[in-house]
Amino acid sequence: MKQIFINLPVKDAEKSMQFYTQLGFVNNPLFTDEQQKCMVWSEHIYVMLITHEQFVKWNAKLIPDKNFTTANFTLPVESIDTMNQIVEEGLRAGGSEPNPMLDEGFMQLRSIEDFDGHVWGIICLDVEKFRKRKESNQVI
Repeated sequence: MKQIFINLPVKDAEKSMQFYTQLGFVNNPLFTDEQQKCMVWSEHIYVMLITHEQFVKWNAKLIPDKNFTTANFTLPVESIDTMNQIVEEGLRAGGSEPNPMLDEGFMQLRSIEDFDGHVWGIICLDVEKFRKRKESNQVI
């Protein structure tokens, strides 16, 4: 089975774990301790919230602050309602929405930023609408 563990440096692992729980992640206690919290989105996607102190033990580079973008992650959801619910829960949990909603007709995207500046796009994509749009714009 293929899985991905995304390692994110965070200032406060417990506070971050609570935030990610509000987004719909579930804690996996097997990979969780005081220095890191394992948060599961699906059976294939795990996010490791690792304290700065622990993170620098494995990485020689500096940890950027919220003023820098290092990467953005996108989580697909099945409906606009689910997208809105996740982002609204994230806002209530103390996150921020760095960009207004993007609506391309075939997809809607909202973003939520955590306390440490990690940005997650929550996307609702209608693949059939996307396929039709792509086919109608292709040059043969």
